[in-house]
Amino acid sequence: MPQSILDTMPTLSMANSGKADFAQALGESFHRFGFAMVRDHGMDRALIADGWEKAKAFFALPEAAKQAYNAAANGGQRGYTAFGTEIAKNATENDLKEFWHVGRDLPTGDPLAATMPPNVWPQEIAGFQDSFTRLYAEFDRVGGLLLSAIALYLGLPEDWFAEPVHNGNSILRLLHYPPVSADAPGVRAGAHEDINLITLLLGAEEGGLQLLTRDGHWLPVNPPEGALVINVGDMLQRLTNHVLPSTSHRVVNPPPERRGFSRYSMPFFLHLRPDFIIDALPQCVSADNPRRDPPISAHDYLRQRLMEIGLIMT
Repeated sequence: MPQSILDTMPTLSMANSGKADFAQALGESFHRFGFAMVRDHGMDRALIADGWEKAKAFFALPEAAKQAYNAAANGGQRGYTAFGTEIAKNATENDLKEFWHVGRDLPTGDPLAATMPPNVWPQEIAGFQDSFTRLYAEFDRVGGLLLSAIALYLGLPEDWFAEPVHNGNSILRLLHYPPVSADAPGVRAGAHEDINLITLLLGAEEGGLQLLTRDGHWLPVNPPEGALVINVGDMLQRLTNHVLPSTSHRVVNPPPERRGFSRYSMPFFLHLRPDFIIDALPQCVSADNPRRDPPISAHDYLRQRLMEIGLIMT
């Protein structure tokens, strides 16, 4: 029986340790697991609770009302993506989920606006736009603090990531996994790695998240209440020449007695700005770890993955 991740991975505090100590602990957790768990992040608990309430209210709307905000026209980047649309890279079955995407609003005339469609907002849920605009900003803020720690771990200036992520194409995803039948086979979300720089995940009421360890075992991820689960994405893996690895993870079906309950989660996919060129950091390239990937823009890299997971066709 595999151990819980709580038996092997510490929950790190963003408040009770110095910058250097936190950076070292975060980097070591990423290096070993591709994941970390973080508490004392300072996100407003009342705002988070309000976000859960509004997300559940949206997913409870009739299908026709949700489809009015279908995100197919913008590659799934803003608005609603229906149940069963997304598929993990190289998977044979679509995921058992529906979701809503909130992105960054850029000022009119911004040169990056062509790579980021404008947000859409459901009119049926009062305060939805205000709540998730504020939550997006909170995730952005905490993500910046985590990137500062990653920079220190890599021997970079603390503010190294500030410009690469300025006006980045980050996405706040509201996820709903509807109930499944007691004898349902398979998983709710197939094994995959995230495309972005880092992912910040607010927990789920129903379990199921698992990560793949280096020795090939699936380890359950059940963070303490209120903690964030942070994982390395493919962009950071590529930038660090795989020194910080992007780890496969999945969401499995719960025990049969819990399959009649929905699962909700709220990941924030922190992205580089679309015009940033992802190229291996010199300090991450050596004779023992030669350069693995050619340079590519963050925008082109994202488009590759969106095609692989079925959100855009060309």
